[in-house]
Amino acid sequence: MSAEKPRVSTGALIGALFTAPLIAAFFLGWKLAGLPFAPFEVFDWVARMLPGSIVTAGIDTMVKVIAALNLGSTDTAAKAAEQLMAIGGFLVAGVIAGAIVFAILRARENVSAYHFTLTLAAVAGVAVWFISQSLARATTASPLIRGLWIHAAFLGWGAAIGWVHNRLRAEPVTAAQDAGTAYVERIDRRRFLIRLGGATAVITVSGTALGALLGRPERAVVGNERWSANNPLPNARARVAPAPGTRPEFTPLEDHYRIDINTFPPVVREEGWRLKVSGLLERPLELTLAELRRYAPIHQFVTLSCISNLIAGDLIGTTRWTGVSLQRLLPDLKPRPNATHLKIRSADGFFEVVALETIKNDDRVMLAYAWDGVPLTVEHGFPLRIYIPDLYGMKQPKWIESIEATDRWEEGYWIVRDWDKEARMKATSVIDTVAVNGKVTDAEGRTLVPVGGIAHAGARGISKVEVRVDEGEWHEASLRMPLSGTTWVIWRYDWPFQPGAHTFTVRCYDGEAALQVAEPSPPHPSGATGLHRSRATL
Repeated sequence: MSAEKPRVSTGALIGALFTAPLIAAFFLGWKLAGLPFAPFEVFDWVARMLPGSIVTAGIDTMVKVIAALNLGSTDTAAKAAEQLMAIGGFLVAGVIAGAIVFAILRARENVSAYHFTLTLAAVAGVAVWFISQSLARATTASPLIRGLWIHAAFLGWGAAIGWVHNRLRAEPVTAAQDAGTAYVERIDRRRFLIRLGGATAVITVSGTALGALLGRPERAVVGNERWSANNPLPNARARVAPAPGTRPEFTPLEDHYRIDINTFPPVVREEGWRLKVSGLLERPLELTLAELRRYAPIHQFVTLSCISNLIAGDLIGTTRWTGVSLQRLLPDLKPRPNATHLKIRSADGFFEVVALETIKNDDRVMLAYAWDGVPLTVEHGFPLRIYIPDLYGMKQPKWIESIEATDRWEEGYWIVRDWDKEARMKATSVIDTVAVNGKVTDAEGRTLVPVGGIAHAGARGISKVEVRVDEGEWHEASLRMPLSGTTWVIWRYDWPFQPGAHTFTVRCYDGEAALQVAEPSPPHPSGATGLHRSRATL
């Protein structure tokens, strides 16, 4: 009689038992030596290959779910969700692969388990290595080392699955064997699987813990050197005080939002980094970060917002950026007369195109290398990012590694994926607080409830904010002097107290006296619109 072969369901289990430690091994190599973490590599590659409509639907759904379930800051929750999906998808792929291997070996008598699983592992290793190479991650490991690491890990996975398959394959059952002997063999296989599960669990937990504990820490924000710690804000003596509960006018660096196309940020080392400038120039050149810092720096207080931000969402922040004006740098780049645009590429594969006309007409367009007086962090674009006034963050590359002068405009990364061509920031106003516990009394003895929040319209500024209570008339709010012409404005309206449940609505006018769009629309493709409302019982 033929040998009893392991079932397909057992193959799925074995796939899970060995893919989990494979993930842990990749994690340990990533954290200790900067080697590729295959689940993230594959996930990021798939995200770049998918049609823009699918990626957009995923982004919109994720942002809405995070807001609806109140899962904390949108950027942190979204990044954690991406990483969990990457790891979960990789694990599921391992389960499916294990089931397929056992199904094929069950159906074919003459196929060697070792040869088959090692071949499958080698193919998977080649595929992941090509994926890793195509992403062009900024890394300290050479392509050869990356390739050897990926192949070694997958071959170990394949060899383990082949060994377990042979170990589980029962010897032919003969008539001489009694039921008791067969029962003992089944118990033996069950014990083997239990021990195997325990061993792989220990390896998985140990590898993950070692990677988390011993991994190279990413450079954190330097706290005691920040500009804001030793300098007053430029509007420190502004007449209008924020209503109690209004968000900080100057966003702490730790709270500044981060949205990008990566499950993890590119780690760029300053020692080997050069800004490569090429294309339609008199001659190509390379600039170190030290050379960029020698140019007269400009400092700008800026409010940046993600185009995916919902009305009253938290994908927005304000800080002080430091860098070199591209207008000042342009003469040293020496573009040829036929050059019309600069194509800016990032270490993570992101790219965007900026018109030279924009740079020549606006000295605020800058290559930023510091914020709040300290260098950019890894997560926020170290060593270099661009700021372009009046545009959402989708048009502003981080981790810049090259600039190419060209004679044409072309679609940037997100425009290719069906987002707005211009991405001009929408005029938006938000209620942060109805300060029920912050009541004040005016000169006439009336009790007033401070209502406050922010309004912004990119570089166009805000000329007026109005508040309506329930379905009453619109009343003009007081505006606090902004930090600059490119930041949000803090507004405040002291409402005459009336007990009961009330609905507060806010709207704003930009610096060109254009009223914000009241009709609700989702972030895709041009940024969310609509009026923000807040309900309170007093």
